[in-house]
Amino acid sequence: MSQTMPEPLTITADVDERLLRVEWADGHRSVYAFEALRWACPCATCRGEWGRPGLLDATDRLTPEQTDLVDLRQVGRYAICPIWADGHSTGIFTYRALRDLCPCAECAGRGATSDERGV
Repeated sequence: MSQTMPEPLTITADVDERLLRVEWADGHRSVYAFEALRWACPCATCRGEWGRPGLLDATDRLTPEQTDLVDLRQVGRYAICPIWADGHSTGIFTYRALRDLCPCAECAGRGATSDERGV
């Protein structure tokens, strides 16, 4: 069964606090630390592909440049793409994936399976 894709009403990057804030159409609010978003980058370079580990698998720390958000681009009507100070710009977060990453207690407690998340 397909669930309606959550849609953000507003997405605000607070570079001073290093937080991305999303207000969703259903009234939910999510707050993501820049560093947590970079660790969650879904691109093949960071996650790996074809059985090879990604760059994030080979490190336990990120540099300041890797977690400094310099821009945030909308991808169509379904995703965002953070642009980081180190030039990394290939991690596209769909709104569904972004909502699934919400670190709030309510979302962490729901225990969605990968099928429910559409992954």
